Parts: sequence; C-alpha cells; structure tokens
Amino acid sequence: MATTTAPPLITVLGASGLLGTAITRELADRPVRLRLVGRRPTSVPPGPRAEVEVRALDLTAEGALASAVEGADAVIHLVAHMGRASTWRVAAVDPVAEQVNLGLVHRLLDAVRASRPARPPVLLFAGSASQVGRSSSALVDGSEQDEPLTAYDQQKLAAERIIEAATAEGLVRGSTLRLATLYSQGVDPTSLDRGVVATMMRRAFAGEPLTMWHDGTVKRDLLCVDDTARAFVAALNRADAVAGGRWLVGTGQATSVAELFTMISKVVARRTGRPPVPVASVPPPEHSMPTDQLDFVLDPAAFQKVSGWSARVPLMEGLESAADAIARESA
Repeated sequence: MATTTAPPLITVLGASGLLGTAITRELADRPVRLRLVGRRPTSVPPGPRAEVEVRALDLTAEGALASAVEGADAVIHLVAHMGRASTWRVAAVDPVAEQVNLGLVHRLLDAVRASRPARPPVLLFAGSASQVGRSSSALVDGSEQDEPLTAYDQQKLAAERIIEAATAEGLVRGSTLRLATLYSQGVDPTSLDRGVVATMMRRAFAGEPLTMWHDGTVKRDLLCVDDTARAFVAALNRADAVAGGRWLVGTGQATSVAELFTMISKVVARRTGRPPVPVASVPPPEHSMPTDQLDFVLDPAAFQKVSGWSARVPLMEGLESAADAIARESA
C-alpha cells in the first residue's frame, strides 16, 4: 500500500505583522502546511494552495511557543518587542523586551531540543542592520565587528549568536537575515506599516510638515517589504546553504533622509493637488537613539550569491504605490 508524506510544515511567528503578512502571501501559493501565529488577526490570501492553520497566541505564555513550533519543519521567527507605537525602541532595562527578543529564542530552542525531531528544523531569524553599530565603511558588508549601541540591537545580536551555537550543535539549521529599513508599497493593508516611510507619508497627506531629527544627511537603505518576503522564501529554498550565516538583506542603495522626505512630499502632493509639505530639521526628541544619527546601507552581494535573491522594487516605484494605497484607504 502506498504511503503519503505530509507536506512540510512552516510556522511563521509574528504572522500578523507587516513582514509576516507579506511572507504569508508568498508562501500561501505553495504546496505546504502553514501555521500562522500572531497576537492579532492574521490575514490569509483567498484560495491558498497551502493548508493554512491560524493561531492567535501570546508566545510569552507558558507552553505557547512549544505548541506553536511543534512538528515544524521550518520556523520563521519575526517576533520582536516594540517599545513605542511607531518604531523599535527598547529601554536599557525592559524585562518584557528581553523576554520577547531573547527569551523566545531560548524557549524555541528548548522546545526543539525536547521534541528531538528526526531532522533539524530550519530556523530563519529576522535581524536588523543596526546590530552592527558604528561602521567605518559607507556600505556594511558583513566583515565588520558588531558593536551594537542599543538594548534592542544587543538583544537581537545575543539571540543571533544563540541560534548560531544551536546550528553548530546540529539542533537547528538556523540563519539570520539582517534587514535594511523596511517599507510597504501598499499591497497589504497600510495600517500594518508603522515605519518611517508610512509615518511621514500619512503626515504629508494630513498637510503636516515632515520633520527630520538631524540635518537630513543620514543615509538609509530602503527595502520594500515584498522584496524582503521573497528573501525569506529564497532562504527557505536554500536552507542548508544559508545555515549558520548572518546575511545582509538590502538594496545596496543609499538614500539620505532629506532625499527620502522630499520624495515623499512630492509624491503625496501629486495626489492631493496641494503644494508639497515642507521638510524641516528639528531637535531630536528625548527618546531618540544613537543609531538615528548613523548611516545603515547594506551590501547584499553575499546573500544574492548564495540564494539567487535580489531586490526588485525601485524606491520611487514603491513610494508611488504606497501613496496610491494610502489615498485609496483614506478615501
């Protein structure tokens, strides 16, 4: 009698967020089982090819994480503690942040160790470009020594190192994708995007000035979340090749904050019919971080070589699409 093999099970932790929603969209058309885990309602594309299971869980609750990853062939870990409403800002002493950003990785690995799977599961961890701290190069290429400047980045780096050790042990096939500055082009609900691009675009639609916390020369690598989702899928496709690595995922293109805000102002003006809102420099607020004053532009060459991935969405095209989406949702 012929036996059937169940499709691989992929668990997405943080599936209800901006990146989790985009990754779900990419994976939903595959012949896999998807377990989507989030605190908020999770969006599932209509008519998915995948077998989809949605779980609303607080992963910090006892036993929740072990349940979420039970039997998974691959885990995509996107969960992180958000200190403020619109950005990643963690106080130096914040037990909740440490429990989420670092403690969940410990629990995840403990759960894998306890279950003793026949084959080490794939583990993809969402890291941050800012983990490197200050870089002497205009383009971060991965050769730098990490010297994280914030509690958030320190926690991310510690989690990354734990995953690397677990991979060396043979417990998981883990890797980190260190991500550039993400923004949405509006394929999914724009309310999911609380990053700098969406925040400033909403202000521009409201007729408010766009304020910089510096002179505008700070440079960022702006990566569309849809390209980022494809990067995670590419890493899944080449799981053994990327295992044990920390990979830089970005466009390699530098855009100053002044350039970005000016672009946003003009893109929105074309839709409102009003003059572009002003772009102004203001003193940084008390909750600003040292990384707000640093350039973060990533060289994705190594990840491109190992995975075949590359960014496809040009920044201006993404901004135009995002503005259209916000205008539609505001109508």
